[in-house]
Amino acid sequence: MTGRIHPTAIVAPEAELADDVTVGAYSIVGPGVRIAAGTQVGPHCIIDGHTAIGRDNVFYRFCSIGGMPQDKKYKGEPTRLEIGDGNMVREYVTINTGTAQDVGVTRVGDDNWIMAYVHIAHDCQIASHTVIANSVQLAGHIHIDDWAILGGSSAVHQFVRIGAHSMIGGTSSIRQDIPPYVIGAGDPFRPVGINSEGLNRRGYTPETVSALKEAYKILYRRNLKVEEAAQQIAALQSQRTEAHDALQVLVDFLNASTRGIARA
Repeated sequence: MTGRIHPTAIVAPEAELADDVTVGAYSIVGPGVRIAAGTQVGPHCIIDGHTAIGRDNVFYRFCSIGGMPQDKKYKGEPTRLEIGDGNMVREYVTINTGTAQDVGVTRVGDDNWIMAYVHIAHDCQIASHTVIANSVQLAGHIHIDDWAILGGSSAVHQFVRIGAHSMIGGTSSIRQDIPPYVIGAGDPFRPVGINSEGLNRRGYTPETVSALKEAYKILYRRNLKVEEAAQQIAALQSQRTEAHDALQVLVDFLNASTRGIARA
């Protein structure tokens, strides 16, 4: 066994830990927990509930993972938390299990960077490669797509969806859906353009970024209803074929939005 369980840690006999999992001083791992290879649990952490954790994660000191949802409707149902691989979870992060009123499981994907004091509430669905900065507060049922970045001390209303590759400035208040690729900030959040720099870093071509800027103008500069903007962006796909797939992500998001989108 290459892992190490500190003598002061309490690991329930029913918990399933890979041989090389490390558990730090004074941490507690409950009976419904499964942790895969390479994951490190720092000192003074609590991991409980019906929680499945993948490979090579780091839970820094003082995390509370898998606690019951902060929802008055919760009556002790066996809801779950699932966390993927390669996530960094810093000090005082709280991630709760799901509720029976939704899908019953809170999910965090792979390679997410979750900074100190972040709260991820019940039934949130966090994709992969996101950055969630210090003190971000996520209410229940929020969906965050791949590569989104949330600035520190931002708060997100329940049931909001945040699109892929979007970037939210610090101390923002998010009350409606944030479309993919959009950058902005404020209380309430106001979009200001496309996350061009982030897209460039991730290998999007100049032609695709240009097409997404054109789509942004359709969405925010022509005083259209969301449905009308989605139709015009779909029509744009036939003109800007190099950006077809990227534009489709935006069209699908707009068509699926239930809370409406944040407006400029």
